[in-house]
This record gives sequence, structure tokens and C-alpha cells, in this order.
Amino acid sequence: MARLCPAAPALLLAALAALLQTSLAADHVPMLLWSTQRSQWNPDTALHEGHVVSAQELRELLQPLFTQNSRNLVLFLQDRLSVDDFTYLSESYGNKNPFQNVQEILQSSPSSLVLPAVDSKATRYLLNVLQESGDWKLTNVTNLNVSQLELSASNPNLLVVQLQPLASGLKEISTLEAIAENDKIIGRVTMNLQERGIHFSVIYTAVRPSRISRRTDMVAELRRQLMAAEEEESLYPPLNVTTGNQTCILFYAGNFSLKASSSVLIDLTNATFLTRNVDISASECSDSNTTLSLKYTNPVDGISSLEIRFLMTNKFYEVSARNWSTLDSVEIVQDGNKFAKFNVSAISAPAEYSFHCQLVGTSNLYPARLVPSNSEAGNWEVFISKLQIQGFNVINNQFSYASDCTGFFTPGIWMGLVTAIILVWILTYGIHMIMQLTTNSRFDDPKGPALSVPQTE
Repeated sequence: MARLCPAAPALLLAALAALLQTSLAADHVPMLLWSTQRSQWNPDTALHEGHVVSAQELRELLQPLFTQNSRNLVLFLQDRLSVDDFTYLSESYGNKNPFQNVQEILQSSPSSLVLPAVDSKATRYLLNVLQESGDWKLTNVTNLNVSQLELSASNPNLLVVQLQPLASGLKEISTLEAIAENDKIIGRVTMNLQERGIHFSVIYTAVRPSRISRRTDMVAELRRQLMAAEEEESLYPPLNVTTGNQTCILFYAGNFSLKASSSVLIDLTNATFLTRNVDISASECSDSNTTLSLKYTNPVDGISSLEIRFLMTNKFYEVSARNWSTLDSVEIVQDGNKFAKFNVSAISAPAEYSFHCQLVGTSNLYPARLVPSNSEAGNWEVFISKLQIQGFNVINNQFSYASDCTGFFTPGIWMGLVTAIILVWILTYGIHMIMQLTTNSRFDDPKGPALSVPQTE
């Protein structure tokens, strides 16, 4: 009988781990395309199960949209979406189908194409690809009143509709309600264009998937490691402010949201990092003071302009004998007259480093908190996840080593310490009580009188 080489099991496990890592690292989102014109895509266009459309393949599939006669394109961009959402959400809630309008439009469109899996790296930069593919007239649709838009007859029109985010730390609505509301928006915009007699094509996709594949449950430990590595990966390039040819400010966030008057949700993530529909010209840089100014026009209905300022300083501290950069305050200016100011706690780092924090906002539960400084600030809620910012000593347009806001003694560590102290105290008390026990020095003699022990002993 042939003997198994001692190194074979290790090699087999390494190969299996590599195979699982390759399969689990798949990061893809669905993409739905439809058009009012016929024969946009070959009916035989079909992808085998499990195939993930690459960036190059996506360019070829989108080519008919660039060569059609009407050249009107609508991009519905969502923050999270997975192909499982179409089946799981529709089946879990009975007759309440959150994708009702999308399904009806796909069935009635002269031509359509469904891509179950597209590499999310391709969708993250989809807007840039579309802009490079033609001389588009870019319009960000914020008020969803398409009837008031003036579409250019000479240049192709690209309408970008930022859909409501599905997941936010503000917990404003459930995922099902968010998808149903986005479905209504898609139906309303599509119907509006059709009533105006405009020929157009539509792309409906997302930046990243909404959930991890269920097939990864059988390898929980490897799944956790891969998810941790995936979460650290940036979904898009950071926002940079330059003076001349040198970058002086870098800013990144996984989710950048505000809520005004506890009711109006303003998600600025896509406008800041994807479409770059933000004005940073008022930002200022120097060796001692830096201001990151983010100006938005018509971010939501009822707000014509919104400016958010991050004020940072660089000072020398004798105790540590080094310079430290500190985010001193955050200011919000609405419509040029409503001014809200927040003082910032626990956001500082050595001047050569960047600062990173998983959760920053107005909630008391966040490790880095924005404390209202005036009465107007009480009307705002701020939520920033995976914040990383650097206002000084930026080299090669990249973040320096990150100083994290998480302290050494986390709540988990404190819980473990308290539990250990209680157990040690119980053990010590038990040993002390055992040591106090004494053995008998006198014993009864069955042949003699009964033993009598005075109470004084």
C-alpha cells in the first residue's frame, strides 16, 4: 500500500484554503438594463451560472447604449444590492413585492438584459466609464421631477439618480421599505420620461453587495477572516484637496449621512466619493490650520445649499515632544444662514499620521462624538462610518499610517477584567473559609461516658 507523504495533508489544506479564498472573495452585484428601443442586445446573450462579468466584458455589453440614436441614459445607483434580494425579499413578504415596478418594466420593455453578477469594482467606477465613453451632458436628478429637466438635443444626456441607501446608522427605515421606495422612484422617473415621448435606456445597479453568499457558512472561521480583510478595502478613492500639484487633505468615509430636524435624511456618500458632485474650492491648507469645506447644491428637497466644514489644527505639545493634528470642530451651514457647530472629542493623531475611526457622529454610543456647541446644532444628527482623514503631511496622495480611535481598554476588555476580578474574589474567599476550618481534638469513647465540650471552647 502506498504511504501518504507527511507533507501531503499540509499541501492539501493549503490548496483548499486558496481555493476557498478565491471563491469567497467574489464581490459582485446585479445589473439590470432595459431600453425603449428594440434589439439593443442579442437575445442569445446569456451567461453561464456563476460567471461574474468583468469590467472589460461590461464595457462590451454597454456598447449598444453608446451607439444608439437617442443617446439618453438613466443611471439608477443604489448603495447595496444583491441578486438574492430579488428572491428573498419577494418571497419573505408574501404579496408585498418591493420590486414590482422594476419587474413590470423589464417585462414590458422592447429590449432588456439582466446580469446577475457584475464585478463590483466595475460598478464602483461605472459613472467614470460612462463619462469617458461619450460627451454626455451629466445631470444629477435630486428632486425627481424629470418633467422640468431640459434634455439636450445635440449632446447625449446622462441622468444620475441617487437612490435611497438601504443601510444607515441612523436607522430611519427598514431595508424592505427602502427598496420599495426606490422601486417607486424608478417607476415614477421611467413613466415621466415615457409620457414625454423620450427614448432612453436605463441601468439599475449598486456599488457593493448587500449580503455575503450563504455558501460561505460552512467555513465560518475563514469567512470571518475574509470579511475582515474585505471590510478594510476601500470601496472608492478618497476625496483629495490639492494646492498646486500637492495634495494637502485626504478624506474618506464608508457612509456619510446627516439627518435634519430628526426627519430629513441626507445621504452624501455617493455625491462626495462617487459622482464627486461636491464643491471643495473653499478648502484651505496651511502648516498649522486646515479646513475641509464640502459644498452641496440641492442635496434634498427643501435645502438649496449645504456646506460642511472640518476644522483641523497642527500644534506642538511639549509633554509628548511632537506635533499632533486635531479635528477641533465640525460646522454645518444650511442655505447660507443657518449655522450649526459641533465640538469634537477624541479625534487626534500624530501630525505624520492619518486618523481612522469606525463610527463618528452625534450619538453617545460612538467612540468619537460630535458634541453640539450651539442651539442650531441640536437640529442635526451626523453619522460617519469608517472615517479616515488626514489634513497634514500627505505624501504621494496616500493616507499615512492610521491612528485609530479605539482605545486599549475596549468594553470587551473591561467586561473580561471585571469578570476575572469577581471570580478571583470568589476563589480567594473560598480558600480563606477553607483555611478557617479546624479538626476535632477530642473523640467519643463508646465504652466510656459521653464527651462533653463546654461552650466556652
